[in-house]
Amino acid sequence: MRFTLPSGPPVTFKARLHDARTATAIGRWLGLAMAVCFATGVLSHYLQHPPGWLADSLPSRPYWGYRFTQGLHVASGIAAIPLLLAKLWAVYPRLFAWPPVRSVLHALERISVAVLVAAGLFELFTGLLNTFQWYPWPFNFVPVHYAVAWLLLGSLLLHVAVQWPKIRDHFTLRSPGTLALPEADGPDRRQLLLGVTAAVGAVTLATVGQSVTALGPLELFGPRSPAHGPQGLPVNRTAAAARVSEASLADWQLTVDGPRPYSLTLEELRAMPQHDVTLPIACVEGWSKSAHWTGVRVRDLLERAGGGPGARARVVSLEAAGAYRVMEMGRLYAQDPLTLLALRLNGEVLSLDHGYPARIIAPNRPGVLQTKWVGRLEVAW
Repeated sequence: MRFTLPSGPPVTFKARLHDARTATAIGRWLGLAMAVCFATGVLSHYLQHPPGWLADSLPSRPYWGYRFTQGLHVASGIAAIPLLLAKLWAVYPRLFAWPPVRSVLHALERISVAVLVAAGLFELFTGLLNTFQWYPWPFNFVPVHYAVAWLLLGSLLLHVAVQWPKIRDHFTLRSPGTLALPEADGPDRRQLLLGVTAAVGAVTLATVGQSVTALGPLELFGPRSPAHGPQGLPVNRTAAAARVSEASLADWQLTVDGPRPYSLTLEELRAMPQHDVTLPIACVEGWSKSAHWTGVRVRDLLERAGGGPGARARVVSLEAAGAYRVMEMGRLYAQDPLTLLALRLNGEVLSLDHGYPARIIAPNRPGVLQTKWVGRLEVAW
């Protein structure tokens, strides 16, 4: 039995707006959103997992930097979802192009597009689920999300390079390719693009309030409201999840290790000079909120243990297990006067869920590195 391909495409499309102008117009904004999301995501990754050569160069200022960049990361990622869906709608008839493969180069182009679409869908939707702290997959989210981001960037750059002649011909309303399209399609295309713009604006305004305080009243679909939580601040990881209890803290002392090691009880810590700072907690899920913190400067504790002005810090939590139980703090963070071993939050003694008896608060720092339930502080070089 001999198999032959059909003489024509299996499906034909008569809708007029599946054209290069529509795809290019949406693609410009999608590309911008993806670029912002990628750049802020890579920045967040290196702030959370800095290589040794970079640790002492990461800046602690501006103090609101991580709050801004991570909020922008999540907002641009959420905005990219309706843009990606609209882009796929504009181009999906090409999936049924006939013949499906015309040459080796055409096959490679189609494979690259498949990688681009798959990587884009994977990044945006796993990132969205991460904002809800829901991980219905067997792999570790952070390294896989980071690796696929680079795959997405490479496939996007390749796609733009291959499609550049067509993009250039339809980039503006006065481009030659756009002028060659039927003039009657213009009003419908404008309405479509306005609808996409409205969808992007709606999902952004309905979620960005979790990181932009002024837009908090508009936050309808944000997975976490910064307005709710003990002592006026949300909690990601509770004491129960970390297996820390009041009973386990009955004989708590802070151990500070260095050339001149020492230990301090909670009463002795409270007797030391106390400093007040207003700093945000900014989490990788996109939510953030400023709070008032009171405690002892980390650099003063390190100096007493024999750490000079170039000392780093290593912080060990009392939590039983967790990816961030041990936290490394570079020199600029450890020596910043805003970096505290905090004992009070918004004028009250820390609650157990917020890290009682002592936790780290530092400027321009991911929330996962603001270590709670601190039991040990070490001078590191």
